[in-house]
Amino acid sequence: MAETRIDVTVEQVQPSGAEKKHPNTCPSCGSHYRDDELEALLYVCGHCGHHFAMPARSRIAWLADGGSFVEEAADVRSADPLEFFDLRPYVERLTEAELNTGLGEAIVVGSATLDGHPLELAVMDFAFLAGSMGSALGERYVRACESAIERGTPLLTVSASGGARMQEGILSLMQLPKTICALDELHEAGLPMFSVLTHPTTGGVMASFGSLGDVIVAEPGALLAFAGPRVVQSIVKEKLSDDFGRAEQNLRFGHLDAILPRSEQRLYLAKLLRLFAR
Repeated sequence: MAETRIDVTVEQVQPSGAEKKHPNTCPSCGSHYRDDELEALLYVCGHCGHHFAMPARSRIAWLADGGSFVEEAADVRSADPLEFFDLRPYVERLTEAELNTGLGEAIVVGSATLDGHPLELAVMDFAFLAGSMGSALGERYVRACESAIERGTPLLTVSASGGARMQEGILSLMQLPKTICALDELHEAGLPMFSVLTHPTTGGVMASFGSLGDVIVAEPGALLAFAGPRVVQSIVKEKLSDDFGRAEQNLRFGHLDAILPRSEQRLYLAKLLRLFAR
């Protein structure tokens, strides 16, 4: 009987000996910033315009009028229904994410005003388990939709996600139809949803609420795709364009209404709130 052989190829994305850069070092031009400098610049490189990931609470503090934000659904936290264990237990990863970010989940929701206009905010944070969507994130987003309907206000979604949270299996994938149904109810109530897509917005979030805004804008250079270029290229076996999946390509294909630098987004959103005011 012939021996069964399984060939396994391991792709090394980054050399083990590679020097780890400081998180405040710009990957485009190499400029380095102190924490307070980067925060003052809205987490955008002052030399080349590279957009760093912006923490959810910092973005909310910038978008919302001072003292107007009231957080909701803060008690909704991820459970471990599958008792998942890969290299580490899922509960351990959740605890570490909470300690590192100060958040209970990868999305923060609540009511606020922007330039005096009431709205509901749902802002994601990529630093919390790569912004992955699990059952708690889906539940928080649904509650944000329900709060917007109850108050009769628009919903502003800021997305940043690596996709579905594998540690929750099918429960994570079920958040796609769950959040889409919640948005459908928002639209049936005659209320708009504005979507801001940041780098990266991929997988299940891009395939659900991220791409369902009445107006969709993105930050420059953001990766917006269901799967990244490396994965797609390995499947189709063809060379992809340099901007494959980036905001600029999505704008050419008509998937976006605009690409806006971070500094221009608040004014743009204020105009939208005036235009869509009931």
